[in-house]
This record gives sequence, structure tokens and C-alpha cells, in this order.
Amino acid sequence: MCANGLAASWGSVAWLRSEPSIWFWYLLRVAQAVVVFQVALGLWLLISGNQPEDELHYLYGVAILAVTMVSEGMRIGAAQRELDEVEDVDALDQAEQAALARRVVLREMGVMTIGTLLVVTLALRAGASAGGFGI
Repeated sequence: MCANGLAASWGSVAWLRSEPSIWFWYLLRVAQAVVVFQVALGLWLLISGNQPEDELHYLYGVAILAVTMVSEGMRIGAAQRELDEVEDVDALDQAEQAALARRVVLREMGVMTIGTLLVVTLALRAGASAGGFGI
């Protein structure tokens, strides 16, 4: 959850400032790896006989993975929509191509930041439903 929270925070600030961030992408990939690890750990705990206090925990766990995967698909679609607005990328001069690349990256960052915010929200709910926060 911390990795996704950090990626969401970094992405939110960078996106609101309209500043593409290379570090956001590194943080995002680490956060996504953490999600995969958490799902694998959850499956291992389930197989070993551990049960959460609330059955909703399973739904939240699966939803986190689904949001991560759907966000990636939406990122690709967002980039494509930006490119579809341009008739011929090769006809653009270098400054226009750089501006287009910036718009694509910012759009992708926006989509992935929203995805990480959803993952954080779902992870908090999953932790609460498992009794991990004493709630």
C-alpha cells in the first residue's frame, strides 16, 4: 500500500503541475510489483488455511489486481486518443512532436495516477476487512 501511496502522491503532484516525471514511472512499476506480490501472498495465505474476518477481503484483493490491469489498458488507450488527434506525426516539426509527446505522457500519468489512488483506497478497505487495522 505504501508503494502505491507514494506513486499516487508523486503522480498527483507531477500531473497537477503538468510536469512529466520519470521517477513516477519507476515508482509506479515498483507499486505494481508490490500488488502482484500481495496477491500472491494472499493466495498463499488462503491455501495455507488462513481466512480473513470478512469475505469482502477477497473481493478487494481481486479488485486491486483488476484495477492495476485495467489502468494499464486505459493508459494505452489514452495515448492512442492523443495520437489520433494528429493526422501525420512525421509532418510535425521537432517542437510540435515534443509537445505531443509531453501531452501523451501527461495523459498517461493522469490515468495511472487515478489507478494508483484507486488501488490505495481498495488496499485500505482490504486491510480493514481483514481486521488488519483494528477496525
